[in-house]
Amino acid sequence: MDDISRRKQLSSRRRSWCCSFTDPPSSPESFSNPKLSKPLQKFDTFSKPTSTSVPSSPQSTKSGLSLVGRIDPRRILSPGRVSPIDSSPIQQLGPAPSPPPPPTVDSAAAQMRSQSFRAPAQVRAESVSSSESNVFDVRLNLRGKRGGGLVLELSSEVLSSNSELFAGLISEYRKSNNGSSSSSSGSKMCRIEVPEVENLSVFREAIELMFEDDDITKRLFRIGVYRVIDVLEVSAGIMFTKGVLSCLKYLEAVPWTEEEEEKLRNLFTRFKFDDATTRDILARLYLLDSVDSQQNLSRQLVSSITTCTDVNARHELKLLVKGLLCRSSVYEKDHHDLNKEDIYGVCRSCLSSLVSLFEEATGNISHQKTVKETGKPMIERVSRQVDNINWLLDILLDRQMAEDFVDIWAEQGELLKMHGDTSPMVRYELSRVSAILFVAMGTRKLQCRSESRSGLLQAWFGPMLLDFGWLQRCRKGLDIKSLEESLGQTLLTLPLKQQYMLFMEWFRYFSKHSTDCPNLSKAFQIWWRRSFLRGSETSAIESR
Repeated sequence: MDDISRRKQLSSRRRSWCCSFTDPPSSPESFSNPKLSKPLQKFDTFSKPTSTSVPSSPQSTKSGLSLVGRIDPRRILSPGRVSPIDSSPIQQLGPAPSPPPPPTVDSAAAQMRSQSFRAPAQVRAESVSSSESNVFDVRLNLRGKRGGGLVLELSSEVLSSNSELFAGLISEYRKSNNGSSSSSSGSKMCRIEVPEVENLSVFREAIELMFEDDDITKRLFRIGVYRVIDVLEVSAGIMFTKGVLSCLKYLEAVPWTEEEEEKLRNLFTRFKFDDATTRDILARLYLLDSVDSQQNLSRQLVSSITTCTDVNARHELKLLVKGLLCRSSVYEKDHHDLNKEDIYGVCRSCLSSLVSLFEEATGNISHQKTVKETGKPMIERVSRQVDNINWLLDILLDRQMAEDFVDIWAEQGELLKMHGDTSPMVRYELSRVSAILFVAMGTRKLQCRSESRSGLLQAWFGPMLLDFGWLQRCRKGLDIKSLEESLGQTLLTLPLKQQYMLFMEWFRYFSKHSTDCPNLSKAFQIWWRRSFLRGSETSAIESR
């Protein structure tokens, strides 16, 4: 019995399931959607005259046509991107079959988008009168510079009251069409075309600001600085005074990135604004003080760093100022903010302090001149002054202004006299300065006269041999291999007679102190071949 009753239940279920297909099953295409069905139903009645107009539509009730009915479907651009462009005369459409669905969707999208371009305060209910339905009597046709277009239907009253440019264009259009006898609503529509628009959305943003009843600055806060600069450019081009003042007010109150600052600077070079309205922004973009204060700025910064006693602060500030000064040399060699004499003035001050420290180290003077630093060891004080000189020398090398420093360093007779009487732990700091110059010459970063190179090597080549062992132990960022290679290359730039004297001095010292002496064997071989072999043989050997 149970099996019989179970079979009956299954058969009844199957019958009910099969009966559900007596009607065709619903497909996604046939689902009823009230939002989509209404436009399709209205489309069938577009060709019939009616006594009601579409809300916020620019036409009057006399035409009996909505925006979609006046648009040629062949001229509709892609939906959701650009409104259709209607440059042909308005014609009354007779009864016609319903167009295919794709143009209907495009037309509906274009109608909705054209309504969104209008000011919210101007929107009326469906029962507006015939005189009030013509508020939007200007059709602004924007053509993009890289293709595309945009159509805005606007109020001539709002445009004329906000933009001097549009006020003149609307007045001129109406004067030229004053004698027209056409009674259709399309003849009252003022058509303005703006070609070669760089950014359609930015132009639309500037136009929409004219319809803002509240403070425009509140809306600009939501846009952002980069886009506000674009809106400012458009507002200045169409003479939208309220928009220009609001953009300038917003930009003055917010910080800028470097990209935004450069963009704003370029805008001010192409547009001239009123001085009263741009004074605050120009004060942030340009230094309005005298030229003398600008020229003394680098000297003040450099002097402050060389006299700084805090090690960490001095290191950070050196990196900061060196980066700024060296970076400016890429764009402008003779920048007024970096004066050669100012840098060399600070160099001479550091050299004078270094001479005083060595005099104190050798016992020639008491340390009354350095009372402020009596608590610090001599090695630290000498090292700080040498670091300052090398830092200034790096800046001069980057700006290609270090030629005079070679002569200045070669003429330091007092330091040379005290070099031999000072402890090796202190005196080797002087050879760090010589090493920077030798490396710059050997790597072709510093070009100077033959007399300058000769004077530098004759003065500081001997101390370099004595201090090389300490330079190896306390490198402080110095590349020893590069120093050896550069020192040999610099020697080879001298006349052969002077090379002979210096290479023989190196040979004698290297034979006694090989580990604490620079290895100039490669340069010595080149000098030997050039001095004692024939020219052709020398060239053949050096080319191997």
